[in-house]
Amino acid sequence: NGDVISFTRTGEVMGEFGRLYEQQYAVALFNKVRFDIEGGGGPQPQLLHRKVKYPPLALRSIFSGSLFQYLEENKKWRNRFFFVPDSYNINYYDNKAAHDRRLHPKGTINCAGYKVLTSIEQYLDLISNSLPGVKAKMGSSPFLKCATQFPLILWHPYARHYYFCVVTEKEQQKWHAVLQDCVRHTNDGLSEDNKVQTPAFTDAVRLYRQAQRNYGTWEMMCGVPSQILSNLVMEGLLPELRELISPRLKGKLYERQKNWMLISDAVYSLVQGQCQAQYEALLQKCEAACSSLEASMRTDMDQIITSKEHVTNKIRAVVLPKAEKLLKVSIQPYISSILDALMEPTSRGFSEVRDVFFRELVDMSKNTLNEGTKETIHMEKISMLAFHPVKMQSCYEKVEQLSLEGLQQRFDVSSPSVFVQRAQILMREQMDDAVYTFEQILHQSLESQATEELCKTIQRCQDRVIKKFDYDSSTVRKRFFREALLQIFIPYMLKQLSPSCASELPRFQELIFEDFSRFILVENIFEEVVLHSVMKDIMMAVKEAAVQRRHNLYRDSIVLSNSDPSLHLLGENPSIDWTGEYGGEQEEVDGTGEDAEGDAEGQGEESHKRRRMKQVVSMIQVEGSPVLPGESCIEVPGVNDIPEEEEEEQEEEEEKDGDGDGDGDGEESSGCKASPPDQNGSFSVSTPVSGIVVTQQIISTEQGSGVVVFFFFFFF
Repeated sequence: NGDVISFTRTGEVMGEFGRLYEQQYAVALFNKVRFDIEGGGGPQPQLLHRKVKYPPLALRSIFSGSLFQYLEENKKWRNRFFFVPDSYNINYYDNKAAHDRRLHPKGTINCAGYKVLTSIEQYLDLISNSLPGVKAKMGSSPFLKCATQFPLILWHPYARHYYFCVVTEKEQQKWHAVLQDCVRHTNDGLSEDNKVQTPAFTDAVRLYRQAQRNYGTWEMMCGVPSQILSNLVMEGLLPELRELISPRLKGKLYERQKNWMLISDAVYSLVQGQCQAQYEALLQKCEAACSSLEASMRTDMDQIITSKEHVTNKIRAVVLPKAEKLLKVSIQPYISSILDALMEPTSRGFSEVRDVFFRELVDMSKNTLNEGTKETIHMEKISMLAFHPVKMQSCYEKVEQLSLEGLQQRFDVSSPSVFVQRAQILMREQMDDAVYTFEQILHQSLESQATEELCKTIQRCQDRVIKKFDYDSSTVRKRFFREALLQIFIPYMLKQLSPSCASELPRFQELIFEDFSRFILVENIFEEVVLHSVMKDIMMAVKEAAVQRRHNLYRDSIVLSNSDPSLHLLGENPSIDWTGEYGGEQEEVDGTGEDAEGDAEGQGEESHKRRRMKQVVSMIQVEGSPVLPGESCIEVPGVNDIPEEEEEEQEEEEEKDGDGDGDGDGEESSGCKASPPDQNGSFSVSTPVSGIVVTQQIISTEQGSGVVVFFFFFFF
């Protein structure tokens, strides 16, 4: 019965979603073409941005090492080897020897939608809500008994849970940072570079949920489209299955909880398979019609724009008075307080990014000063800084303090995690932009200057990049604040206005020519009018915050006087191979040494690359314990109360311990006490550019001398 229900419900959801997606695809394509023709303005970034998103991770692993994993099938803890490649999908093996022999992993974990827990109490709180009327009592016997006091648990509302533990707090902290980074990366599965598919997809999901009276942010907007659609199906399917199956579950509390989780995971897997197949077919259908749609809209672009403006004015006359009344009573009194709650932790996080970057450059300068040659410029650590989960953890922790206590229920914000994760992704991007810019500037300078001036050259490059970082950090944060305020207020306003306005919208569809009806939808125009009504207040609030300089935000009218037009030409250059060009330390971490037994002939080059794969995060070293050469993460010592499986493979593991491994990038360097350079530089005042923020449908409004356009994809 459960399979039939899930199959039927998935078909219903995907059918309705497909209808919405086809509509929004045409609208998103029109908006992209219009934007390509008209262009947009706004502050230009000072830092360079990589053309390829994650080139530093090529031939890299993020982390690898051993963890105790709880095996539910036999209720035992087993020491297993875990490997995190640049895809951030976690592979686990029986032992390191199995990984080195390139055997298939025992399993792979995609962390999208998961939460990383570090205590059994947190886990019990979450699973106690999994079945209605069944609450776990503190002190009751759970089905999971952690063997150490340092657990790590991956929890998902629908999918299988994973249980790990380590024997030291230091190991727990490092693995926690790595697992959090895996979740953060895999959650960010929608590419902002795709200006048609991504806005069409997010709009279709949002409109579907709004039709179910689900407004506000959504925590399960995680992963690639097929995963998000599976979460969308499970949001409605799970309560139905719970009501059907819960009365039939027998046994003790922990047995019912365990069986329910197994059922949920099985259904989720079936739903994912259906969603992926149906979404791929839908996307293929839309892509096939793309060329004819684009040709049609380019021919009639002026008429379509004129028609849309005419309909917009009609809808604005009906909606705007109601929106302004709602805005005055329910929105304006809360803008400043919500903005303050967003600004404080976010600004601290970006400030920490700046400090971490500065400290790493100071350490590199000190090493260079001691040696005094170009060959001693060890850029490996700097290049991977943005992707080092442990070194970036102090930055991420700052923004995790974000709290919207008291406002979440009023504005239907399920959790601040949506904003926390978005800020963390922006912080990582800013760090990588700063690193990439520094690399390019330094490389250019080294080609033209003598070795005697090496330290001065590094210092000048550092000062230039820090100044550019400060400017871009201000721009990125202001955009983030505007987006976050929109994500909070717009769903609330739509929820309040839709009952009185929805019935009046269909009559405006008659004003649109049939040939243009695919590109102009009254529902989208209604939302654009609502957005415009609140945008002025949001822009003003952020502008006032910048004038106060409380959080080091530059005013919109300030641009760097020493902007480097020629610098952006360096952005076309590929990433620099510092080791190959200048020499330096060789950091071989994963699988160094001789080829593992069983390597097939003809795979020499691939095997060579694999053996030389470097690791971003350094190995864990327990104080007072020797470094084991055969493991990139120190093997967890035996614990008496862990009923580990006794197998012959343990003997084989000990024999394989001779394979050498090196440190990926060393332990975190000690913080330098030197203070970062002053943020004040030379500035010139230019003519302010005014405008309006854009949602997924690239809305632009000309006001005064120019147009400011912002991209806002995640409207949840």
